Amino acid sequence: MNVLASYLPNLFSFAQGTEPSLVQTLFGQGGPKSSLSVSQALRSAELNQTRDVKVTAAQPEIKRATDRFAAAVKSATSVAELLKSPAVMEVLLTANGLGDRISASALARKALTSNLSDPKSLANTLTDTRWKNVATTFDFAKKGLAVIQKTEVIAKLQDAYAEVKWRQDLNKKTPGLSNALTFRAEASKVTSVFQILGDPVLRDVVTTALSIPKQIAFQTLNAQENAITTRLDITKLKDPKFVEKFVQRYLLNNASTAKLNTTDDLTTLANKASGLVI
Repeated sequence: MNVLASYLPNLFSFAQGTEPSLVQTLFGQGGPKSSLSVSQALRSAELNQTRDVKVTAAQPEIKRATDRFAAAVKSATSVAELLKSPAVMEVLLTANGLGDRISASALARKALTSNLSDPKSLANTLTDTRWKNVATTFDFAKKGLAVIQKTEVIAKLQDAYAEVKWRQDLNKKTPGLSNALTFRAEASKVTSVFQILGDPVLRDVVTTALSIPKQIAFQTLNAQENAITTRLDITKLKDPKFVEKFVQRYLLNNASTAKLNTTDDLTTLANKASGLVI
């Protein structure tokens, strides 16, 4: 038997088992994954959320971030000063589902201080509806610091920040679990397809569950709307049982996509390892 062929199964994980391949381990793709099924992972997350979020909030790094945030909010004397604080923007945007836009500081300041009564204001014209939702909640343009400096609001934002960090940890074990939890909580509030298209989380869950290619984002809004409405009756999102099945379908499709991407990457990884394998 060829010596090289004898260890190829271990090299690429062709053999049955849960251990990562040698190539994956060498290049950081062999980390531990959850052994739970998607339904079990979802159920476990729900049952343990309150406890686990508290544990996350107590972690030194998270505690420092939320303490800095609280101090900066309480000491701010103007909205401009508030929104220039990295400590504030880190927690404020992350807690409100905009953690992916923290680097867009200029856009954030302009969107969050939009005059919402002006249909041409930035928050009202952005296709990403998250900005308008946050701007509406705090209404910095009209109410200044009045809302965000309330003790109970500061506490809610600190808790929400810890929850997002907890969810990010969940995703490391079960990809997409955070989005699944969000979708499950928000699905009954969906009244239009454009609401789905304007929210990155809702969009990801719906398009993945319906097996709609990500490239649909490059088409017109009408084309994107049609791609969804021909596959999904959004009135069914009012039904918890339908939402449950839909969320599990999303998690299964998401896991399948992740597995395919890993398989596709094996050739590239093998090329990187060519100097290590004799």
